[in-house]
Amino acid sequence: MKIRAAVLNKMGAAAPYAQSKPLSIEEVTLDPPGPGEVLIKIAAAGLCHSDLSVIDGNRPRPTPMVLGHEAAGIVESLGADVHDLSVGDHVIMVFVPSCGHCVPCAEGRPALCEPGAAANTAGTLLSGGRRLHRNGTDVHHHLGVSAFAEYATVSRRSLVKIDNELPLDEAALFGCAVLTGVGAVINTAKMPAGATAAVVGLGGVGLSALLGAVAAGASRVVAVDLSDEKLGLARQLGATDTFNAGSSDAADEIRQATKGGVDFAFEMAGSVRAMELAYKITRRGGTTVTAGLPPPTHTFPLLQVNLVAEERTVKGSYIGTCVPTRDLPRYIELYRRGKLSVDRLMSAHLKLDEINLGFDRLSEGKVVRQVILI
Repeated sequence: MKIRAAVLNKMGAAAPYAQSKPLSIEEVTLDPPGPGEVLIKIAAAGLCHSDLSVIDGNRPRPTPMVLGHEAAGIVESLGADVHDLSVGDHVIMVFVPSCGHCVPCAEGRPALCEPGAAANTAGTLLSGGRRLHRNGTDVHHHLGVSAFAEYATVSRRSLVKIDNELPLDEAALFGCAVLTGVGAVINTAKMPAGATAAVVGLGGVGLSALLGAVAAGASRVVAVDLSDEKLGLARQLGATDTFNAGSSDAADEIRQATKGGVDFAFEMAGSVRAMELAYKITRRGGTTVTAGLPPPTHTFPLLQVNLVAEERTVKGSYIGTCVPTRDLPRYIELYRRGKLSVDRLMSAHLKLDEINLGFDRLSEGKVVRQVILI
C-alpha cells in the first residue's frame, strides 16, 4: 500500500529544520504484515529527543529511514500466527521488541532483548525484514516502529494492547516518555516512599520521572533544568524545590538545601554536564540513575574512590527497566486515578507536514512533548 511518511534521507542537517527540512514527507510503499507482524493505523506519535539525535547525527542510524518511535494506533490487519489481537484494537508501540527467548528476556528484562537491539541497530523489524520501500529500494525502520507515517507494519512483539477508552494522543506518551521516566524511579531505582529525589533535565522523560517520584511518595522532589518555564511546570506537578542548572553554584545550592544531597538523583538530559551535576547532588550512600542518551563518544569521568568510600551507586536505565505488558497497564491506571498527570506533558498537537518545525521547537527546549496527529 502507498502511505505518506516522514523520511530522513541524510543525518546532520543544519537547524533551523523548518528551512533545511531533514524530514521529507514522501509517498512510500508499505508491505502487508508478514508472520508475527501487525499493520497499525497510526493515530498519534510523539516527538522525542531520541528522534532528534538521529536527525542531528548524534545517534547514527542507517538511512533512508522513517523516524518515530513513541506512538499509539489501531490494529488494521494481522499477519499469520497473530492470534491475540483483533482488528480495531488500540495498541501502544514499544521501541524495543522482545523476542522472549534470549537471556535478558528469560531474566524478565525485555528492555535489553538482544535480537531486539540488533534489529533496531540494523533498521529492521525483529524478523530482520524491511517492510518499507521507495522506488524499488528498502527504507529502514526506526526502532521497529517508524511511526511518523500514516501506517506502520511492526512486529507483534512491539505492541501492547490497551483498552479503547484512553485517548490515543495521550496513550502515545506512555510508549517512551512515561515508560522511561516513571520506570527509572520505580523499576531501576526502586525508590522507597519517604526518600528524597532530584531530576536533572525536564523534558518529557524527566517530567515523567518527576511524576513517578511524586507518585512513589518521595518526601522531597528537586527539579533542575535550564528553563525557568519548565521549572514552573515542575512545581505545578509536585516538585518541592526547583533550581536553574545554569547557576555556577547549582550543585552547592542543592546540597545545602537538601543537607548533603538527595537519596536518588535522576539524569534525564542526555549530557555529561547533567550527569556530573546529578552525581554531585547525590548524597553519600545514594544512587545516581541515568536514562539520558548522550552521543556515543561522550564519557563520564568518575572518581573511583568515591564509589568505595561513599558507597555510591551509579545505574543506567533503558526504557525504565520496564516489562511493557506489566508496566503500561499499571501506569495507565495510575493516570486514571490522578496519580500521574501525563496529559500535562502535552505541549502541542501538530500535523505531519509540521514535523520539521516541531523538531526546531524541541531542539530549542521550548516544549515538553508535541504529538503528531495522523
